[in-house]
Amino acid sequence: MNVESRWWAWLIVIAGVFVVLIFGYLCCIIWRKCKIEADRKKKQKELLLEIGVSSVACIVYHKTKRHRKRSKVNYEMQIFSFPIIAAATGNFSVANKLGQGGFGPVYKGVLPDGQEIAIKRLSSRSGQGLVEFKNEAELVAKLQHTNLVRLSGLCIQNEENILIYEYLPNKSLDFHLFDSKRREKIVWEKRFNIIEGIAHGLIYLHHFSRLKVIHRDLKAGNILLDYEMNPKISDFGMAVILDSEVVEVKTKRVVGTYGYMSPEYVIKGIISTKTDVFSYGVLVLEIVSGKKNNSRYQADYPLNLIGFAWQLWNEGKGVELIDSSMLESCRTAEVLRCTQVALLCVQANAADRPSMLEVYSMLANETLFLPVPKQPAYFTDACANEKNALVGNGKSYSTNEVTISMMDAR
Repeated sequence: MNVESRWWAWLIVIAGVFVVLIFGYLCCIIWRKCKIEADRKKKQKELLLEIGVSSVACIVYHKTKRHRKRSKVNYEMQIFSFPIIAAATGNFSVANKLGQGGFGPVYKGVLPDGQEIAIKRLSSRSGQGLVEFKNEAELVAKLQHTNLVRLSGLCIQNEENILIYEYLPNKSLDFHLFDSKRREKIVWEKRFNIIEGIAHGLIYLHHFSRLKVIHRDLKAGNILLDYEMNPKISDFGMAVILDSEVVEVKTKRVVGTYGYMSPEYVIKGIISTKTDVFSYGVLVLEIVSGKKNNSRYQADYPLNLIGFAWQLWNEGKGVELIDSSMLESCRTAEVLRCTQVALLCVQANAADRPSMLEVYSMLANETLFLPVPKQPAYFTDACANEKNALVGNGKSYSTNEVTISMMDAR
């Protein structure tokens, strides 16, 4: 074999080896991509099973429209791909950002079919984390009520964990209630509708849903409003599920928002339906007055809204609590009745508080006799401020920072 023949032989061998290496490299890339996709689907399936959502019952949303049956929208759970969500939000544009919570940022999005959605994206720095993501997804997927925010779907891809909700254009109750200009537009009729709607939602959670659910973080910021200002309870990341026969449970991890938490929950970690009843009472007082419970009232002895409301009620000056922007247009007797119901809800002893079924009966039936409120418990803390309002993120609430104040009736 001459030199030229040997050169060609080596060239063919080297080219063959190179081709084999390239082929092997491509096979490895394809195998790795397939494995990553298989692992992603496995993780997605496992997470769906943990949440309690059957992947068989879900609709995979790529470029599909909302499925319709007999011209009615079918709201089955949808699994969204991340590219669809990124496109819907303008790649999570700041212009589409609606707000920021403990879970992570919330964005407005528009799907290819024109459907508006709200997107909660789990932050990598979220104090709540994957546990709360699973908790909220599991709960909201199983709960269906007109006064609860509706979960449209999920996106679980790589490190992305996203909840997709119906979009509610009027934002949250606190956006309107605690702004002097916007508050004037919420007339008493709308406020009473909001009070009743929240009660309906809680009755469903406590008594009529498949699960007995304690929300644990009921506040104005977690009440969303639709186009007609109807309320929808949102944010179930901190919610607790109880067996139907269980009255209360204890926890060492106290989470919630300062000013809305019941005394037995703050001090002893006791959770029951009466935990939500207390928060509801605070919320009603805020709706009636247009004031925040965390603020301080009275110069000589600083009181939060519960203490201030009790003092006015005890002195026969309940009318002075009513938001001045609606004082001339509201039915004073109806507002005072709501105030009395709210004070019954914030009683110091959980056993003295009514159930949400009883609360609704009191609101709906003007002829029903209302018990006289006993001394409520309320917290005073001169150092409390809104920056420290949220309690939780894995930390227990320090009872050293709270004083439960009692005021004798006159």
